[in-house]
Amino acid sequence: MPDQTGTAKLSFAGKELELPMYSPSVGPDVIDIGKLYAQAGVFTHDPGFTSTSSCESAITFIDGEEGELLYRGYPIEQLAEKSHYLEVCFLLLYGHLPTAEEAEAFEFRVTRHTMVHEQLLKFFSGYRRDAHPMATMVGVVGALSAFYHDSLDINDPWQREVAAIRMIAKVPTITAMAYKYSIGQPFVYPKNSLDYAANFLHMCFAVPAEDYEVNPILARAMDRIFTLHADHEQNASTSTVRLAGSSGANPFACVAAGIACLWGPAHGGANQACLEMLKEIGTVDRIPEFIARAKDKDDPFRLMGFGHRVYKNFDPRAKVMKESADEVLGLLGIENNPTLQVAKELERIALEDSYFVDKKLYPNVDFYSGIILEAMGFPTSMFTPIFALSRTVGWISQWKEMLSDPNQKIGRPRQLYTGETRRDYIDVEDR
Repeated sequence: MPDQTGTAKLSFAGKELELPMYSPSVGPDVIDIGKLYAQAGVFTHDPGFTSTSSCESAITFIDGEEGELLYRGYPIEQLAEKSHYLEVCFLLLYGHLPTAEEAEAFEFRVTRHTMVHEQLLKFFSGYRRDAHPMATMVGVVGALSAFYHDSLDINDPWQREVAAIRMIAKVPTITAMAYKYSIGQPFVYPKNSLDYAANFLHMCFAVPAEDYEVNPILARAMDRIFTLHADHEQNASTSTVRLAGSSGANPFACVAAGIACLWGPAHGGANQACLEMLKEIGTVDRIPEFIARAKDKDDPFRLMGFGHRVYKNFDPRAKVMKESADEVLGLLGIENNPTLQVAKELERIALEDSYFVDKKLYPNVDFYSGIILEAMGFPTSMFTPIFALSRTVGWISQWKEMLSDPNQKIGRPRQLYTGETRRDYIDVEDR
């Protein structure tokens, strides 16, 4: 913990408590209520944990008011422009940008771990062909713990390291296999001669019958998508990974739990929901109808891809993603795509309409990422698995940090109980 910087006084029921306060390196001060129940016999109530710090972390920082996202102190815009995903993975895992020698050694290790145990392939045939790829990934990633027994001891630093490398290396292979299985094509094995993003595209779109050359612009866009989604502080899925890990669960099980949480449409499924909304609107002339519905408080319809729970300003990832969208769509010659036209008009309205401006409902990263992925040829069912692939390094970094925290405890939230008070059992004939 950082040094205590002050105290906060809490007065209730004739009692007065002094609670320690701490100042982070960046962000608002924190009041430590860890001993509140022991000292006063009361809990705090915070649905969604929106005002609660659940851990101490040095990995990622978000300033929602300023629209800022930092990985280990580095702005996401700089990393997306100048870095690449595996370098960002190293940064998140180890806390500093690698030297040339460190980068080469790290990339070598990841590349040599991309293949999965051949027997693991049999798991896929146990799923229906029309199963959602996320359902497949939850099962197969969790099953890694049945194959790699030499990296399950969470108390061994070297085994934690091996598990981290394996996870970053193998999840793209599993994701691509889930896609290939869903469309009835043969699995494509990884190629060590390709970089991380290009290798993933190759495993998704190559077929044995012909050669496949990965377009460098598409590979760069894919790499940016990975980078922009690599970590995002203590979001729902990351908190799930930490909570699972707090019990001592193995890393593969923890990441499988994170994948399951990410599946929700309010979290990782938002980009899929956004693209489906754009297709529902269909044409530019129907936009006013849907804008009116979005403004109607009595209509449950919501415009997906606008605003963010954390960012009260522009999502810093959205600007970078928009640049990638323009590059990809220009390359593929589909600027006149109806879905894209709807997206561009909605974006224009959101940046000018007082309703959106006053509420700070700017386009977020999900608004653009779905457009890029569809242009690349991915079906909407693959959007969330690609998000899970990207976020794996963040989950593993947070998991490793949690295990090295001397203050780490098993997660055990409290509750505000509103059920029945104690009552006696009634025999069935007397009910």
